[in-house]
Amino acid sequence: MTEATSIPSEEVDVLYQRLSREAEASGYHLNPDREFVLALAEGLLTNQRRYGYWACPCRLAAGDQQQDLDIICPCDYRDPDLTDWGTCYCALYVSEEIRTGARQAQPIPERRPPQAERAQSRPVRVSPQFPTSKAWPVWRCRVCGYLCAREQPPAVCPICKAKRERFERFG
Repeated sequence: MTEATSIPSEEVDVLYQRLSREAEASGYHLNPDREFVLALAEGLLTNQRRYGYWACPCRLAAGDQQQDLDIICPCDYRDPDLTDWGTCYCALYVSEEIRTGARQAQPIPERRPPQAERAQSRPVRVSPQFPTSKAWPVWRCRVCGYLCAREQPPAVCPICKAKRERFERFG
């Protein structure tokens, strides 16, 4: 067990394995630094116990799930951060270039707007993965037909593993 949170290391390792499996199955990559990812997994589990959901361990959570929807892992900012910087804000998820060492990770700016702005601009969502605001474009994988609503298409289709270039704007 870790002293600060009393989370058994076995529980942290199980979450690490789950995150790794789910990331790779969806076309994402975890940070190759296993100890770093284990520390983030422990933070997610701590926040799960504290708040009842996986608030990003690198951000200050309000403790109110509605206010924190944008920072529940994987957060709303993961994909744009991966596109622009090669890593999400907490560096749990990294691009292929970062994973292989072809690109160096660097600190990235916080995308999350201040709380007052979030309350006014947050799109209504039916799940953490699917924004329903009409302001978001819908992308279609030309290989398998997978649809997603987000600012940019994913780097890799979570269904057929086609690259971002195989997506087109839909509708």
